[in-house]
Amino acid sequence: QVRLEESGGGLVQPGGSLRLSCTASESIFRIYVMGWYRQAPGKERELVAAISSGGSTNYANSVKGRFTISRDNALNTVYLQMNSLKPEDTAVYYCNTYPLQRTPWAWGQGTQVTVSS
Repeated sequence: QVRLEESGGGLVQPGGSLRLSCTASESIFRIYVMGWYRQAPGKERELVAAISSGGSTNYANSVKGRFTISRDNALNTVYLQMNSLKPEDTAVYYCNTYPLQRTPWAWGQGTQVTVSS
């Protein structure tokens, strides 16, 4: 079972930046499309951005132009650079495959992002 570990969250003021990281325990990570998801209180988990093994990306409209997803297959790690953060970006951020596997990889603990003045 692949394990995922997210890090890099924190408290930031509106307009600020954060860089999230997610590291997978197995090198099989490299062949999968990976996504960053987020879940705000009282809301369903949503896809924020995804990246193919070759580096093709797509983004939710709400983050387009502000967030950048990237990956380093040698390190089994996917990143999310978040700029111009808004209060509505406040959520717990997770990574996993995109789409989710029939038996999804186990969700990590996530990393909390709070955007507040």
